[in-house]
Amino acid sequence: MEPQEEAPTLRDAVARSPGASMPPRLDEEERPEGGASLEADGAGADGLWELPVEHAERRPECSRCSRPQKVCLCPFLPVHPLHISTQLYIIQHPAEESKVLRTVPLLTACLPQDKCKVMIGRRFSEERDVELSTVCRKSGTLILYPGAEATNLEEFITDAPVYPSTIILIDGTWSQAKDIFYKNSLFRLPKQVQLKTSTSSQYVIRMQPTNRCLSTLECAAVALSILEKNHDIRETLLHPLQALCSFQLQHGAQIRLSKEYLLKNGLYPKPMPKNKRKLRKMELLMNSVKI
Repeated sequence: MEPQEEAPTLRDAVARSPGASMPPRLDEEERPEGGASLEADGAGADGLWELPVEHAERRPECSRCSRPQKVCLCPFLPVHPLHISTQLYIIQHPAEESKVLRTVPLLTACLPQDKCKVMIGRRFSEERDVELSTVCRKSGTLILYPGAEATNLEEFITDAPVYPSTIILIDGTWSQAKDIFYKNSLFRLPKQVQLKTSTSSQYVIRMQPTNRCLSTLECAAVALSILEKNHDIRETLLHPLQALCSFQLQHGAQIRLSKEYLLKNGLYPKPMPKNKRKLRKMELLMNSVKI
């Protein structure tokens, strides 16, 4: 939402004061509701700028799981970070950073700091992102992104000439992840792999396109359990996600069924899109065609 413009009477009142400088622009949270009333009550406008502004206090967060301290999930995290040899790079869309029910903080809390790095952005280049460029060019690096050119991860490591040491994941909505993958040439350098699993997502408080679409934490849990050849890793990483969903459901959240399920059962609450590309995606979901 775009910020509302300042009331002209406030700007004019300050400008008429000899030697007065323009006051700082109010942030969205600092604006009083019903800004039109300020315009009508132009008298005494100078004094309004001096009134104290009460800022909304952010709830204290846990330094490990990044959850509000009252709903900390640390009891469900491993006592010590998991011992892994695989290096994990998470490319996170900027919009994910501000979401409350995100899974990446839970993932990073379970892994050693030197084995899990989060890089936030939409666009990356060889000149500006030297470390990422170097990683993408290494023969032991994989990128986890489904598609026609992607190889099943379990099949790939069976015959891989160099056993993978690094895996890259993209964190965002499906449309955001697609935008990042296809508009950054760096991400076409590593070997592209995907997960072949019939397991439904346990992230039931957030809608997915299909039941087989997994959250970033779930993707990392499955991929690391395969690469590390240790199925216990998957269960350990999924434990805090299960706790998060359980807590939210107990406090009013609802199970979010996938778009695929809603469409197939005539439960999708919105009208079908008029855009041909979006309509085609809906039809593919209804016919269980992988997109």
